[in-house]
Formats: sequence, structure tokens, C-alpha cells
Amino acid sequence: MQMPKPHRAGRRRSKKVDGDARQLILDAAESLFATHGFDATATAAIATTAGVPKGLVFYYFPTKDSILSALMAERIPANPLDDIDAVVSPGDPAGSLIALDAALNLRDHHSSVLRVIMWREADTHPDVRKQLRRMRDQLLDITARVLQASAPGPVQPGTLRACAGAWVSAMLAIATTDRLHTLDGLSLPTADEILSISKVVAAGMTHLG
Repeated sequence: MQMPKPHRAGRRRSKKVDGDARQLILDAAESLFATHGFDATATAAIATTAGVPKGLVFYYFPTKDSILSALMAERIPANPLDDIDAVVSPGDPAGSLIALDAALNLRDHHSSVLRVIMWREADTHPDVRKQLRRMRDQLLDITARVLQASAPGPVQPGTLRACAGAWVSAMLAIATTDRLHTLDGLSLPTADEILSISKVVAAGMTHLG
């Protein structure tokens, strides 16, 4: 008579953990990188937070840098804004830029990869810089289209690009420094200040056009 095989404790749980491990690791890394920074986060801490063996982290991600690269590739929206119609107010470029800022939500995005990690790590990690440049190019295109659609009259393409570049640079600078302001207890830019920037850019279309 064949004896039944002994039950191995934890087998069922390990299968589930193994199946979900990659996402658990990325979730843990996103949280820890946002809270403590990339350099201050140990791989062991990622494994502990994810609830997986440390060896499983290296199975999916050979290096800690590869975890950051995966977060950049997978957790930043492919298109910051799919449809500009919802933010365009015909004849009101400044108001349209305010609506665009709210729709993009760069300073309070639900993803800490976009809200914190990208700005913190861009200076030292090539993959992060690459994603930041890609997002900037997309924002320039979207902003130029919003300005063109909301302009009260025809605007030269060069003027659109110049004004879009000024606005995107201002918004990215604000998004970059917001985290530092929060940490230092300084005041964040107010809605009125964002409006002022948008009005200056919109006025530039008239002067440069």
C-alpha cells in the first residue's frame, strides 16, 4: 500500500507569493524609494516589505537599479493626457493652461513614481532622466496643442513652441521643488501663482505672435 506524501507546510502559500512576487516587489520598492530614496533603501528592506525571500528579488531583478528601471518603464503613464478637448476653453489660453495643470496633476499624482521618485532620482540615474525627457517632450506637444486650440486667433508655430516650452519648464520646475518645499516646511505654489504663470505665457502668444 502506497503511503500518502507528507504535506509540506507553506507550499500553497509560496506558490501564491511566487506568482505575485514581481508586483509585490515593485509595490514595496515604490513605497520605500518614495519614502527613503533609492540609495537609502536596501534590497533586504524591499524583500521584507514585499514579504518575499531576498533571493526572489534577485530572480526578477538582478540589481536594485533594474527595479528602478522597471518602475520608470511600467508606472509612468504612457500618455499624460489622451484628450485635450476636456481642458480647452476657446479664446482663453490661460484658463486652458490652468485646466491642463489640474488634469496632469504632476504635483499630487496618485503614483509616487511620478509624484516623488522621478524628480528625486533624475540627476543620478540615466533611465530616470530618459523617462523625464520623454514626458517633457509629450508635455510640450500637449501644451502646444492646447494653446493652439484655445488661442483667440492664429498663432505662429514658433510662438506656440516657445510659449509651450516656457509653461512646461515652469510646471516641471514647480513639480520638482514641491517635494523639497514640503520637506522643509515651506509654502507650496498657490493656485493664484499658477494662474499668474499661465497668464504670462498666454500673453506671450500675443506679444510674440
